Amino acid sequence: MRYFLQLSYNGANFHGWQSQPNAIGVQQRIEETLSVVTRLPISIVGAGRTDSGVHARQMFAHFDLIEPIKDKERFLISMNRLVGKDISIFDVIPVADNAHARFDASERSYKYFVTFEKSPFIHPYSWHSPSHLDVEKMNEAASLLLSTDDFTSFAKLHSDAKTNICDVRKARWDKIDEESVHGSLFINNGIVFTITADRFLRNMVRAVVGTLVDVGRGKLSVEDFQNIVNKKNRCAAGTSMPPQALFLWEVKYPYIHE
Repeated sequence: MRYFLQLSYNGANFHGWQSQPNAIGVQQRIEETLSVVTRLPISIVGAGRTDSGVHARQMFAHFDLIEPIKDKERFLISMNRLVGKDISIFDVIPVADNAHARFDASERSYKYFVTFEKSPFIHPYSWHSPSHLDVEKMNEAASLLLSTDDFTSFAKLHSDAKTNICDVRKARWDKIDEESVHGSLFINNGIVFTITADRFLRNMVRAVVGTLVDVGRGKLSVEDFQNIVNKKNRCAAGTSMPPQALFLWEVKYPYIHE
């Protein structure tokens, strides 16, 4: 029987999602916990991969069991007690035997948080910009991503991706203040970038944000940004932004309704 786990994690103490030989990934920690709780060797498949230091507000992963979970509440309590403080398991959902956490996701959304005020509370989860950024220009440049299909300029070099084609459906900067929905993250003066697509390339969001920040600083024009996209060359784009401000925010499936 196949199940989906719905979870979130703080990525600061993990070397990304994927299990690795010489470092601890989120996947490995969850697999170890599942194996203890079920007393069976368990492998999971996640909705995607996040880089070292990147967080997930919402992630899904699927796994298989021979016997169904009889007591869901007890299962979740056991998982959360053993998995550690940096991971939370919110739900375990029975799905069809051919359901796939990665391939069935219809869209994914990421958010990148920028603050203009130094804060001891939010610095592990945001990037502090010491100077003003032109949000209007950044949004003008970001809108060009909606008509872009080839994201080679923002793809990590020498990755194993078979294609750099993505369908970006939203790309926008919004201001954060005390009255905004994002104010709950203790940011009272900042901005947040939201990008939604059917899929993302490795390091893509942080490269996009870095290039848009260069537009906001006045180092690049909107026309320069379009030229970078057209070049299909990662070396032409801006620097990759620090990981701690990036969150995998939401993953959607056609058969899971929240």
